[in-house]
Amino acid sequence: MTITAQMVKELRAMTGAGPLDCKNALAQFDGDMTKAADFLREKGLAKAAKKAGRATNEGIVHAYIHHNGKVGVLVEVDCETDFVARNEQFQAFLNDLCLHICAAAPLAVTREEVPADLVETERRIAREQMEGQNKPPEILEKIVEGKLRKWYSQNVLLEQPFVKDDSRTVQDVLNELITKTGENIVIKRFARFVVGETDAE
Repeated sequence: MTITAQMVKELRAMTGAGPLDCKNALAQFDGDMTKAADFLREKGLAKAAKKAGRATNEGIVHAYIHHNGKVGVLVEVDCETDFVARNEQFQAFLNDLCLHICAAAPLAVTREEVPADLVETERRIAREQMEGQNKPPEILEKIVEGKLRKWYSQNVLLEQPFVKDDSRTVQDVLNELITKTGENIVIKRFARFVVGETDAE
């Protein structure tokens, strides 16, 4: 199958991968855009994992105030060099991330940062919802864990569907940025302020 420049362009827009990587992936999967995109995302995840241990001593604290003046977001995203921190793609990611946090109201950046008592409450609620169903305990436990995974995907920033493209998670978008910049990038922390609420979320 002939791989056209338009196909490469579309795949680049979907994944953020380089043109040669996109062309090779399309050739490998006979022009199947979905399979090529999945392959490149997995590759991006692997690249991001390799960079995960590298120190991130530079970065930006970015602020966003929603147009109605009722919601504000502060976010710190760290990287390895000041050069990348000033990069246009990095800056665009900061803007998009603040918009996402404003709209999606996550509780924490990662699962590990969610308070343990909150997780236990959700687990208990899930178990209570399953009461009275004649299923083996191990099956019930799998269902409870499935419900918990869904809850995490709704409340943990990196696992939430990205507001500008819900076919990808925030982690997917972050991995693409890591691949593009060649640096380890970490969403360190955020605060979300809402008028009338006493604490930042």
